[in-house]
Amino acid sequence: MSEETKIVFVTKYALTGGIIEKILVNECDGMATVEWCGGANGVNYFHGRDYHHTREAAIARAEKMRLTKIASHEKSIAKLRKLSFN
Repeated sequence: MSEETKIVFVTKYALTGGIIEKILVNECDGMATVEWCGGANGVNYFHGRDYHHTREAAIARAEKMRLTKIASHEKSIAKLRKLSFN
């Protein structure tokens, strides 16, 4: 990797595949183009909260995603517990 190579941390798939470290190809208006095997022309696009410039920011976002998913499942479980088939 050269001095100019920039890395981003993709969190879009954090709950299923973990935080993915990719090489940034281009960034413009909050959208990142990254090298992505299998993507169109070998790249993929991420925007907003789906990518981060630091590992710490990516970990914080993934943790928030995890807690939100847990809360969602707990709410679903509570609904199921109240359900009755009388």
